[in-house]
Amino acid sequence: MNKIIKIILLPLFLVSCSLNSDSSFWTKRNISEEQKIVNIKQITKKDEILLEEVNKSLEINLSNFEKENYPLSYFDNNNGRTNYNGNLKSISKYKFSKIEKFNEYEPEIIINQNNIIFFDNKGTILKFDESSKLLWKKNYYTKIEKKLKPILFLSANQDTLIIVDTIAKYFAIDMKTGDLLWTKYNDSPFNSQIKIFKNKFYVVDANNVLRCYSLKNGEEIWNFKTDKPLIKSQKKNSLIVKKNNIIFNNSVGDITAVNSDTGELVWQAPTQSKKIYDESMFFKNSDLISAKNSILFSNNNNGFFSLDADSGLVNWKQKINSNVRPVFFNNLIFTITNEGYLVVIDNESGKLIRSNYLLGNFKKKKRKKIKPVGFIVGQINIYLTLNNGKLLVVDIKTGSVNTVLKIDKEKISSPVVQGQNLYVAKNNSIIKLN
Repeated sequence: MNKIIKIILLPLFLVSCSLNSDSSFWTKRNISEEQKIVNIKQITKKDEILLEEVNKSLEINLSNFEKENYPLSYFDNNNGRTNYNGNLKSISKYKFSKIEKFNEYEPEIIINQNNIIFFDNKGTILKFDESSKLLWKKNYYTKIEKKLKPILFLSANQDTLIIVDTIAKYFAIDMKTGDLLWTKYNDSPFNSQIKIFKNKFYVVDANNVLRCYSLKNGEEIWNFKTDKPLIKSQKKNSLIVKKNNIIFNNSVGDITAVNSDTGELVWQAPTQSKKIYDESMFFKNSDLISAKNSILFSNNNNGFFSLDADSGLVNWKQKINSNVRPVFFNNLIFTITNEGYLVVIDNESGKLIRSNYLLGNFKKKKRKKIKPVGFIVGQINIYLTLNNGKLLVVDIKTGSVNTVLKIDKEKISSPVVQGQNLYVAKNNSIIKLN
């Protein structure tokens, strides 16, 4: 065999508006510039942990914006800078049976061809059009399976919706009709993103095994095993597709690239010490994203990494404590730390450009319990959801918080946008703001 398998062993690095509706359908009510950055400074030593504002008065000018298309975002996980500029003047929601394990996992709304797709506590899948009309609802779980209250992970192309879940079931349904195409079972539950690529789909199970399945019938084509955790993590694993490779993380901090056709190892990059095996239940990576020829991700162990996509070698590392998916556009990286700082990083050098504290509007006693869930970057603002049910609207140019909206009293999901509508999910409803 003339193929060269590159195994890269890296050094270990230690490093306000309330909602109250009893309706079972959608309800609605009112709620009361990129390529030029000036005065960038190198602001921290390598070993310092970011717990302060840096260059907080520095303004970032956003201009000459060119939106990335959805297929690119799907494969590289990078949401980029969206065209969203909603005024958040009205809000509506669709209620369903309460997802009891919502706070333990990371359920995500998916958008496909202007349609919104989510699920409820018993595994019923819901599909809405852009006007919030329910197109179909389908459930393919038995009575026994419904009692297990599965958490679903979803991914779709134009024709097929793939579902994997926390009770080791996976199946496919027709996107147009909701009809069942096939159903299978794995020997381990799933807690992972799904990537559909060519005529296959890829997902990581709870034993840190990457599995490649046929899109047509669900049969396994190959699998690639990485280190099995001692304790199952509730943090969702992440995958991207890059240059015909599947690049994924696992619950012990390894980043692995394999050939999408054969499952052969291309490279592997451990990022944590061996002690993480005993602590994997608490260790959390962010989603991976691709930026040019780099792989970007962070974790709750004070590490933000940039890896070379071809070799897995480290381009740079910063001491940033975050397990929220970052966003990249025009050579800038945006992320939110677990301590509540908006951080802007230069993609080439890894230098911190600016950091701003976002939780100043909350009482000091409550701040330590407040954690970011996810965010999107719009035309002029960042929209950040928190685990206390709040949505922050943050000015990109200045880093200041313009608005704090109370969506709920409990955790809400990471936001997604469709046109000028912003969607989040809570444990018993999908919420639309426009």
